[in-house]
Amino acid sequence: MPAILIIVPLLGILILNILNNKTGEKIARPIGLIVALAQIVAVLASWISLWHNHAVSMDVEILGATFQLDIITMVVTLAIGMVVLMTLLTEKATREHPSISFTSLLFVLMLGMNGIAMVRDLFSLYVFLEITGISTFILIAYDKDVSALSGSFKYLLMSALASAFILSGIAMLFMQFGSVDFISVAAAMGDGSQLSVLTLTAVLLITAGIAIKAGMVPFHGWVADAYSSAPAAISVLVGGIVTKMAGMYAVMRLCMEVFSMVKPMTMSILVLGTISIVVGALVAMSQTDLKRVLAYSSISQLGYIAVGVATASPIGLAGALLHFFNHSTFKSNLFVNAAALEKQVGTRDIREMGGLQEKMPVTAVTSILSLLSAAGIPPLGGFWSKVLIIIALWQADLKIFAVIAVLASILTIGYFLYLQRSIFFGKLKEGLEHVTEAKGLLAVAAIVLSAVSVAIGVLFPILLIVYNAQGLL
Repeated sequence: MPAILIIVPLLGILILNILNNKTGEKIARPIGLIVALAQIVAVLASWISLWHNHAVSMDVEILGATFQLDIITMVVTLAIGMVVLMTLLTEKATREHPSISFTSLLFVLMLGMNGIAMVRDLFSLYVFLEITGISTFILIAYDKDVSALSGSFKYLLMSALASAFILSGIAMLFMQFGSVDFISVAAAMGDGSQLSVLTLTAVLLITAGIAIKAGMVPFHGWVADAYSSAPAAISVLVGGIVTKMAGMYAVMRLCMEVFSMVKPMTMSILVLGTISIVVGALVAMSQTDLKRVLAYSSISQLGYIAVGVATASPIGLAGALLHFFNHSTFKSNLFVNAAALEKQVGTRDIREMGGLQEKMPVTAVTSILSLLSAAGIPPLGGFWSKVLIIIALWQADLKIFAVIAVLASILTIGYFLYLQRSIFFGKLKEGLEHVTEAKGLLAVAAIVLSAVSVAIGVLFPILLIVYNAQGLL
């Protein structure tokens, strides 16, 4: 199964590029949908297989690199398949003509993110981070307008700086330990009490690089421009999964398996995550462009994942992983709805909207469900992940950080309700009488993502009890 997640995107690229342009364009979108659905099915089948065999992971070696599929990689690769599927639906609804190059780049990005999820050594992680970064840079600039090129260039500059930090850190660790394998590096570091200056420098460089790729404060300058200037479908993709895979997943995996005993890293992630929670929420309140609101909200929500990871406790890591999936769901939904509003209303300026609830009821309902999940309101999925993270902070005697997380959630409720009211509630804005609901694939994508968010909220406690009873937690 791990091999399938690497091979299937490669096969998609091969099929699209051995055909002539006319045939390739006809099958580009269907092939894209097949690959995304194949990933979802493969991950669910793997989940069932591991459950049936009472196993916790499965490994495979491809071209000398070891790939592993476990509960964490299954959650994130399931999220990748889901968001790519929604990206393709959004792309079909917002772009008139299919494109071989667009779908091929999407497959390259899938390959990069799947590799990040499953690799077991630092250098392979770096390689797949670069594959992800380069394909994202091209996709953001895909429409070649001035704002897209500007946003893409900022992303490229910051990503290049991050890559230099990460590669330098990996090189330093290799100089010290003669290996970059997760297990070997973790064993060489021991309990983290007697690390050399070179090792600590390497860890901090890797931490800074990953924080840049995640868009954490104060490395967040590229995020809003990249999110807002990208084509609608790519905003769904970048906001829904890319920054989490390139940043927060790497943080999660490294903090769990490699640097768990290195206090400077966990404390850095805790502080950066907390600052991101607060700053992202405060800046989101001042934005008038809908995509920029969602971009800064993403910075805040990713901060919750970071602080959950930084607790280094099972509850904190479970909360971080669940919030990873929840954020993929509700943020993708919000960007799908942003695409629907822009297509139907003709603007992303919140000040030019109002009273659209009766005109766009599906968009209004799915938006409020996603906003409430993001704010951590029960019984939606976001409630459980935030509760677990706050409990983990409290149990780790990080009470001040727990209080900040709770207060920031209240702030999130405030600006999201203001956003909902400004767009959908009240009297219909003059000039919007012609607006109708976004039908077809945009509505389908929004409904499916909302259903997933509700299902997570309802089923997660049951799943937790069953897994605990099976001794798999």
